[in-house]
Amino acid sequence: MAKKESGLSYEDIVRSVKERKFKPVYYLMGEESYYIDRISDYIANQVLTEEQKDFDFTTLYGAETDINAVVMAARRYPMMSDYQVVLVKEAQNLKSLDALATYLQNPQPKTILVFCHKNGSLDARKKIAGEIARVGFLFESKKLYERELPGFITGYVQRKGMTIDAKSVQMMVDYVGSDLNRMANELDKLGVKGDKRITAEVIEQNIGVSKEFNIYELRSALVAKDIYKANRIVNYFDKNQKSYPIQSVLPSLFGFFSNLMVAHYAQPKTEEGIMEALGLRQVWQVKEYVAAMRVYSARKTMNIIAMLRTIDAKSKGFGNSMETPGELLKDLVYFILH
Repeated sequence: MAKKESGLSYEDIVRSVKERKFKPVYYLMGEESYYIDRISDYIANQVLTEEQKDFDFTTLYGAETDINAVVMAARRYPMMSDYQVVLVKEAQNLKSLDALATYLQNPQPKTILVFCHKNGSLDARKKIAGEIARVGFLFESKKLYERELPGFITGYVQRKGMTIDAKSVQMMVDYVGSDLNRMANELDKLGVKGDKRITAEVIEQNIGVSKEFNIYELRSALVAKDIYKANRIVNYFDKNQKSYPIQSVLPSLFGFFSNLMVAHYAQPKTEEGIMEALGLRQVWQVKEYVAAMRVYSARKTMNIIAMLRTIDAKSKGFGNSMETPGELLKDLVYFILH
C-alpha cells in the first residue's frame, strides 16, 4: 500500500476514480514517479476509451507551454465523451500557476485536469496549494523507505495473482532497490514467464540474481556468523563487481545495522516492539533482527556502523586508500565477524 500523504493515498484516488467521482484537478507531485505515472495513466484509461482519446485527451508539456495555454485547454468542452482529460507532464517546469488559481474559482465541470510534477513538490504554504487541495486532489508521492519495499513487492505480486516467499522478497529489494518503476518492471517479467510462485530459483533463472551469492545471503551469513559462507560471497562479489558493485552492497548493510541499533533500544524488546520501532509490517522481517541482536551487542553494532562509514569513504577515494573494492569488502566482513 502507498503511504498516505496529508491523509490522501494512492488507493484513495484510484478508488474515487473507479467510482467515477472525478475532481476538476489532480496535482500529482513528489520524488517517487511510480505513483504519479500510475495515477495519471489510470485516470486517462478509466475516463476515456481509446477511440475517445483521439478527441478528448490532450497532453501538454511544462517546458513547452505556459499555464495560460493549460487553462485555455481546460476550458474547452469534450467532443465525443462526457469528459475531457488534459494531462500536463513535466509540470515542474511551468513558470507560474497564477492563472490556475483564477481557473479553480470556476473550473470547467467536464474537464479533468491532471498535473504531473516530478522530482519535487509545490510549497504547501503557497496559496495555490491550498486552492488545489480545496477543489481537487493534491497528492505527494514520496520515496519509500527500504523497510517499506517488502510490503510494496508483496502487494504488487498478490495483485498479479502470484505469491512470493520472504527470501525472494529480500532478494528483489537488494537487487533492485527503491526504484519502484524498475521493481514493477522486474516483477512483471516474472509474471510473463507464467510462474505463479516467485522463488529464489525463479529469480535466478529469469533475472540473473544468484540464489546463493547475493546481498541477502551475505547478510544472513553475517547474522549466523558463518565465516566460510560470508567469505565465499564477498569473493564472488569481487569477481562480479559489475553485478555487485560495492556501492550497492554498503547501503544495504548500513541500513541493516542501523536498524539493528534501533532494535537494541526498542521498548519492549519483543518482536512486536521491534516491529513498531522499525516500522515493519511483516513478522518475517523482524526475525533476522532478533537473531542478530543475540550475536551483535549494541556497542559492536555501533562500531560496525562506524566501520561501514570508513569503508564507504575509502571506496570513494577518501583516506588515501589503495585497496580495491573487493579488498575493502573483505576487510569489512572480517571486522564484522571478529
